[in-house]
Amino acid sequence: MNGRNRRPLSLTNLRAFEAVARCLNFGAAADELHVTQSAVSRQIKSLEDELGAPLFVRGTRHVQVAPAGLALLRTVEPMLQKLDACVRQIRDTRSRRRVNLTTFASFGSLWLLPRIEAFQREQPGIDIRVSANDELADLDDPDIDLALRYCMRSRAPEGAVHLFSDTLTPVVSRGLHDRIRSGDAPPLATPADLARHTLAEEDDNRASTEYLSWRHWLERHGQPGLQPHRWLYLNFTYQQVQAALAGHGVALARVPLVVEALERGELVEPFGPASRVRSPYSYCMIVTPAGRLRAEVAGFADWVAEQAAATRAAIGETAAAPAVA
Repeated sequence: MNGRNRRPLSLTNLRAFEAVARCLNFGAAADELHVTQSAVSRQIKSLEDELGAPLFVRGTRHVQVAPAGLALLRTVEPMLQKLDACVRQIRDTRSRRRVNLTTFASFGSLWLLPRIEAFQREQPGIDIRVSANDELADLDDPDIDLALRYCMRSRAPEGAVHLFSDTLTPVVSRGLHDRIRSGDAPPLATPADLARHTLAEEDDNRASTEYLSWRHWLERHGQPGLQPHRWLYLNFTYQQVQAALAGHGVALARVPLVVEALERGELVEPFGPASRVRSPYSYCMIVTPAGRLRAEVAGFADWVAEQAAATRAAIGETAAAPAVA
C-alpha cells in the first residue's frame, strides 16, 4: 500500500461530500458551504481520487449517490454530527462562566449540594462543577478554582478561610425516637443505653477518625468499655447519616452537616445538645490564586462564606476565625 492510500482524508472534502449527498445537488451544497460550485466539484473529485472509486453518479439534471458513496456516507454523516455537537459544547462551555470546586464526598452531599440550588437561583449564568473525592486534589491544577476541606486548624493551608468547627453528637431518626418513647424500641435515656442499640461507626483509617469514632465519644461520656447490640461499619459520614435517617441505628453525626435535619425534626439528639463533643478539626475554604482573579469565583466564595456564617449561628459558634496567615 502506497503512502497516498494511507494518509487521512481531508475534513473539508468530507464535508463537501456529505452536503452533496444530502442535497443531491452541487449548487445547493455550494450555497450551504458558502463556496463556489466549482470548488465543491474539485473537492469531490479530490476525494474520489483519494478513494479510487466514484462517489456520485452524475446525470444531466440530477445526482445520485453511488454504492461507494452510500458506504462512505453511513460513516461520515454520524461522525460529522458528533464532531459538530462536540464543537458546540466546547464553544458553549467556553462562553459561559463556571466555577470548578473540589471537596470531599460527605461535605458535598450533606452541606454543599442542598444549598447549591439557592446560589443557582441567584446566579443563573454561572455553572458549578463539583468534584467530590476524599483524596486531596492538587490546588495547582488549572481546572480547580476553589477547595472546601476538612482538616485540623493548625494544618490548614496558607490563606485558608475558616468556615466552621466540627462537633459530634449521637442522632436517631424521628421514627426510631418515637418508637423508643412508646416503648416499642429499647430505651435511650443515657449513654449506657447505647448497649442495646446498633451504632453506625466510621470505618476509616484517617487521623480524623480518632475524633469521629464512637470510642472517643463514649470515653468522654463515661462508657469507655461499652459494646453495642451490634456495629454497622460505613465508609462515609453521609452513609452513617442515611443509616440513621432510615432507622437502622444511632449515628455519631457531625453537627454542622446535619443541623438542618435536626431543625426539621428528621433527626433527633436522644441525649440533647449537652451531649455534643467538639473536635479539633474544622472546615475551611481555599481559593486558588487564579480563581481570585475571576469575578464568578470570588462571588461564589462570598456566597459560601455567607452560608457558613448561617451554619455557625445554627451550631452556636460565635464568630468565624480569621484566615490562616
